[in-house]
Amino acid sequence: MHSVVARVTARIIERSKETRAAYLATVDAMVQRKSPQDRMGCANLAHAYAALPGSEKFKVTVEKAPNIGIVTAYNDMLSAHQPYQAYPALLRDEAARHGAMAQVAGGVPAMCDGVTQGTPGMELSLFSRDNIAMATAVALSHDVFDGVLLLGVCDKIVPGLLIGALHYGHLPCVFVPAGPMGSGLPNKDKAKVREQYAQGLVGRDELLKAESAAYHSPGTCTFYGTANSNQMLLEAMGLHVPNAAFASPGSGEREEFTRQAMRTVLSIGKRGNRFTPIGHVVDERCIVNAMAALLATGGSTNHLIHWVAIARSAGILIDWTDFDDLSSVVPLLARVYPNGDADVNQFQAAGGPPWILRELMANGLMHPDVLSVNEGGIAAGGQAAPATSGDEAVLRPVAQPFSPTGGLRLLQGRLGRAVIKVSAVPEDRHIIEAPARVFDSQEELLAAFSAGEVQQDMVAVVRFQGPRANGMPELHKLTPPLAVLQNQGFKVALVTDGRMSGASGKVPAAIHVTPEALGGGPLAKVRNGDLVRVDAVAGTLDVLVDEAEWSARVPDECKAPAATGFGRELFANFRRHAGGAEQGACTWL
Repeated sequence: MHSVVARVTARIIERSKETRAAYLATVDAMVQRKSPQDRMGCANLAHAYAALPGSEKFKVTVEKAPNIGIVTAYNDMLSAHQPYQAYPALLRDEAARHGAMAQVAGGVPAMCDGVTQGTPGMELSLFSRDNIAMATAVALSHDVFDGVLLLGVCDKIVPGLLIGALHYGHLPCVFVPAGPMGSGLPNKDKAKVREQYAQGLVGRDELLKAESAAYHSPGTCTFYGTANSNQMLLEAMGLHVPNAAFASPGSGEREEFTRQAMRTVLSIGKRGNRFTPIGHVVDERCIVNAMAALLATGGSTNHLIHWVAIARSAGILIDWTDFDDLSSVVPLLARVYPNGDADVNQFQAAGGPPWILRELMANGLMHPDVLSVNEGGIAAGGQAAPATSGDEAVLRPVAQPFSPTGGLRLLQGRLGRAVIKVSAVPEDRHIIEAPARVFDSQEELLAAFSAGEVQQDMVAVVRFQGPRANGMPELHKLTPPLAVLQNQGFKVALVTDGRMSGASGKVPAAIHVTPEALGGGPLAKVRNGDLVRVDAVAGTLDVLVDEAEWSARVPDECKAPAATGFGRELFANFRRHAGGAEQGACTWL
């Protein structure tokens, strides 16, 4: 094991000693209970099985067959989740073949950030994660299940399902992916049309044509954003059937992976041959493995929030320093858009998750001796990797990486703590020092760009975008105009207490700044013209203002009116109780 990986793991174990022990005590107490058929009241069981055919009622009540709960994020508006419509029938059929049964325990909401980018709906996005976790808990509250299959793919949906499942840590759980859509318009061509539209060089019809050519059929979007990063991390955690992440929807291979998920959850149940509840699978080493896989593939920065929350749900405490230390030794092994030109289908064809897992384990950068839902542990996932990369422009070995580090840096200084993803940023942009232009919303910046008011070197400070201010929306709409300015030769960077999309990357962006501006965080003291330095080499985020003047400044107040409309009023308590970004923006603690 690499010394830094071992040291970070040991630090997390020590930091989490009390909270992890308390969590496991709760899990193990739940494990000791009798089967649902023996502990539940007769009226409770009758309600649970009332809609079943007579033969199924006999099977579950008299024969006490295993009953697998299905929690699904199906809806037919999200392309990634539309394939799930057919899964319950398929899973019931596979359960019946093995003397078991399955019930849809509940559905969870699933929103698409691609639809809501730049709209008021995006202010519900981050908090939809905790809403999904709660919905998962409600679905499993009936307490009649021997195991759980979790059907979800996209941004907040997988983290929400996983957080919810970890609060039922005594149950065996397997995630069931649905796979990416086929390759469409190349991502770099799509980005080019977006930039042309931002400059007024093409019209709306041309933009819509390009977007529709990129997003065109059932399945996950093919860039390596948060959704596909989710799938990579689940493979690294041993919560998928090995290599299930990126098989195409509707294929025979996809059906076999789905059936195998049912066989797997049965095999790790109490009546199977290797009982493995999720609360024991997701331990400190498992979390470190997920972090390493994220860094090695240049994955979404959203997971610096989500995986903190996931870890906390299992009694494990991680922070951005842990990510930063791991990033210093975990090399970048994949070039997938936005960190390269390839899409996830090309990533899969070149070797995909098995290649990443094998390379990291072989070089002491992942823990191989961890629990998994799969027989043979996570090492079983690496066994499917080809001997050599199918495309060295997409995947490379540890001995010849694209970068010796994971391309993620912790920034800290006068403006707080933030993270920056530099794996897709040109090296001459890793340090930006320029005057601040301060905006209190992304709309203000977009309006200034359209009016030609930001043709200059600048650090765009977009503040009051944190969890407590407005739910910490992604600010992906800022990527095209900032990229245009950068391409015109200006030195440009973004500093924000909001998030950027998992698909963003070429413009240097210090994001998730904490403490957030609302309530007096340092961004609230920045003024137009202040010299701001974003230094991804030294790991600093500073405003170059005289100390006496800086100390004397009174933070600006948020001028935005209270969020109304689009259901945002319903999330007022989420905003009020949200923790900071580095604490996972959790609303339940």
